[in-house]
Amino acid sequence: MKFILGKKSHMIEYFSEDGKVKAATVIAALPVTVTQVKTKEKDGYTAIQVGALPTKESRISKPKLGHLKGLEAFKHLSEVRIPEGETHERGEKMDVSVFEKGDTISVSGITKAKGFQGVVKRHGFAGGPRSHGQKHSEREPGSIGGGLRTRVPKAMRMAGRMGGEIVTVSNLKILEVIAEENLIVISGAVPGRRGTVLEITGK
Repeated sequence: MKFILGKKSHMIEYFSEDGKVKAATVIAALPVTVTQVKTKEKDGYTAIQVGALPTKESRISKPKLGHLKGLEAFKHLSEVRIPEGETHERGEKMDVSVFEKGDTISVSGITKAKGFQGVVKRHGFAGGPRSHGQKHSEREPGSIGGGLRTRVPKAMRMAGRMGGEIVTVSNLKILEVIAEENLIVISGAVPGRRGTVLEITGK
């Protein structure tokens, strides 16, 4: 299992070998340390927990410091499932060198939070007509159901909090790996704003 954490840096135009322009995202890879190995016998599934972004011990809670005893104080912890039979040890380090150009990866991160939004922005509603008797209902949702069942159906698309959710984008390609600068160039867009911590998983 290939896995690394990274921070979203910026987007660029990438020119491929055949001269075509592709939208690409530059990610600053974060070297990670295995902080816990989970086994099927003890935990019910196989996984590893990794830590990144070392910080001062005074900025970490006492329970977390106890969990990281013997290791650095990491600001960010993340967990990834691994296949049965794959072996890792606590304290093992991983960096950007686990990936190669052309690898297919999945990227998970928290999307940009946009606050409370209406149905036009949140769900793509067309809204009402702009004229012919309309006054203040251009962006209103309209009816949310008939009078037969006096309740609001589940999953009704309405106004509400938008964004700030964990999203995974799959089948992205690695265009370049710049190991000396800990940078990865990935085809397409990934979730989040600049500085968002991303989980990059290879196949």
